Amino acid sequence: MSLNFSQQVILENNHVLLRSLQESDLENLLEFAINEPTTWEYSLIRADGKENMLNYIQLAVKGRENKNQFPFIVFDKKSGKYAGSTRFYDINLDFKTLQLGYTWYGEQFRGTGLNKQCKFLLLQFAFETLGMERVEFRADNNNKRSIAAMKSIGCKEEGILRNHMPTAVGSEKRRDSIILSILRNEWFEEVKPSLLKRIEN
Repeated sequence: MSLNFSQQVILENNHVLLRSLQESDLENLLEFAINEPTTWEYSLIRADGKENMLNYIQLAVKGRENKNQFPFIVFDKKSGKYAGSTRFYDINLDFKTLQLGYTWYGEQFRGTGLNKQCKFLLLQFAFETLGMERVEFRADNNNKRSIAAMKSIGCKEEGILRNHMPTAVGSEKRRDSIILSILRNEWFEEVKPSLLKRIEN
């Protein structure tokens, strides 16, 4: 199945709902931008403060219009609150590959199991609906919390891109990027069964 970038996509289970991110979602995410600015410490595109958050959302929506990104907003059903955002990006439908990232959650939603719920729905959609062969993940190699979260869902480390890109601090300070991935056969044989057990408990 090809991805219709103009269509609204909703992924949900009993715990979480992910839907297509829109510019009007600024009001749903503004609280994090104002009160939790360190959320984007390792992000190249900052979303701290109202102007930065608006720019962050606009860039994500533009990426969808350009058909190379598909951003989501995350709604936590347990609390009845919006919790953060994530997206598919570097989408290559011909090669059947994409990256999954730009993921962040408000402080109260970290360590609650919400990330595993989201990742299950996103990976299931990528492999079983879109027919992807590979889903890639990247992070600043200093972002230990993010790396641990990716490995905990079953991502396999592939290596480090040294001095890969600038950081939000500026072009003078560059970062090493860690590359991880999940392949189609790994999803069905390992990752999906393991995640299912953990999110159902």
